[in-house]
Amino acid sequence: MMRGKLNLFQATMLRWRDTHPYSAVHAVPIEGGLDVGRMGASIDRELGRRGLANLTLDIAARRYDYAGGEVRVTLTVLDGGDDAHGVLMDEMERQLNRPFVREGRIDPFRFFAVATDSRSYLALAYDHFIAGGDSIAQLLQAIVDRYQGKPDHTDAVPSLYPETYRHWLLRRPGGFLRSLPSMPRLAVSGRHYHRPRYPRGPDPTNALTHFRLDVAEFAQVIRVVLAWQVTLNDLLLAVTLLALAPVTEKRRSARRRVGLAAASIINIRRDFGIPPRAAFGQFLSSFHVAHLVPKGIALHDLTRDVHAQTTRIKRLRLYLQTLTGMGYSNIVWPHLSPEQQQSFYEKNYPVWAGITTLNVDAVWADGGSQARAGYVRAISTGPQAPMVVGATTAGGALEVVITYRIAAFERGTAEGIAADIRERLCRITP
Repeated sequence: MMRGKLNLFQATMLRWRDTHPYSAVHAVPIEGGLDVGRMGASIDRELGRRGLANLTLDIAARRYDYAGGEVRVTLTVLDGGDDAHGVLMDEMERQLNRPFVREGRIDPFRFFAVATDSRSYLALAYDHFIAGGDSIAQLLQAIVDRYQGKPDHTDAVPSLYPETYRHWLLRRPGGFLRSLPSMPRLAVSGRHYHRPRYPRGPDPTNALTHFRLDVAEFAQVIRVVLAWQVTLNDLLLAVTLLALAPVTEKRRSARRRVGLAAASIINIRRDFGIPPRAAFGQFLSSFHVAHLVPKGIALHDLTRDVHAQTTRIKRLRLYLQTLTGMGYSNIVWPHLSPEQQQSFYEKNYPVWAGITTLNVDAVWADGGSQARAGYVRAISTGPQAPMVVGATTAGGALEVVITYRIAAFERGTAEGIAADIRERLCRITP
């Protein structure tokens, strides 16, 4: 029997990647030219030390096993030329659309680098079911520290086989039971939200666009967050809803589906009581917020409304409802036709965008290093939403990569949404 069992979110991701690769890419800047041999050796040693080799996946049994052993990674190196960041963005987009081996003996990692004489990037594309962003940020930190000649990490090797959600819910059912009375309301609420549209058909191809807030700009955003007594995630949800409002203008004349919804992907590692570096894996759930987003609403007012919803969700742990919904979807999914799978979330969970945040500054500080400005990551959209806003804090700056399905958004529209979000963030004052 294989050693580990996939949790609900991981099993759901495997369902999603049957229709399109469900991957993520992280990239960390490296100052100066790249020593390819030394970087490759650093990757091999760190993956070997952590036992992240020779992974076998059995989808039907929802089980996996890392056999460990010797590692020999192929590090693909791209010439950054005069625009290393542009080359990086193009390759990240390409990687999001490249599938990994489905099951059996698989390699869930693809390392690549973009090299110049002045600044390079080390990047990792990975099959998203294996880990959340925090685990990947820790892995890249250890590789870069080793590459730069820092003392070998002596911290304990993270467990590769954390408990599943089911075991945790059986031991601590209180939060889940408190969320049950709200389940009927959750099921009905989706009928009032405007559905995403896919005018260019079922094409699942992902594209991406990017913007940055520098240290001074992001510091101003944090001052506003503190003054308004909200979270950065609340603010990002609100500005995304505002930026999407012009794209969803038809809902204003609708009879029923007039609300606009966005989801937040959250890390629930704390609910498991697992320290940040104790386990390599994925501890994700999600929740959504919805609003009418009337014309002329101030960002402050919308953010406060969003904050009221997220506060209630967190207090009652309503994000556990999502796990129940995923359990249901995993049961019915195999019995749906490809066309029904395509529209399943559009009908039952109609959100236009998902927000995911990762504070790499905090993750790396916990591991004894300082994060570098310029750390970026991108996440596949999957069938759940046609857009994902990946916000990453590193080196005191904020990097935002927006992934979108080309079936739902033309590139110009997506770039306009990104520019709108950036402008709103830069304009706000306490």
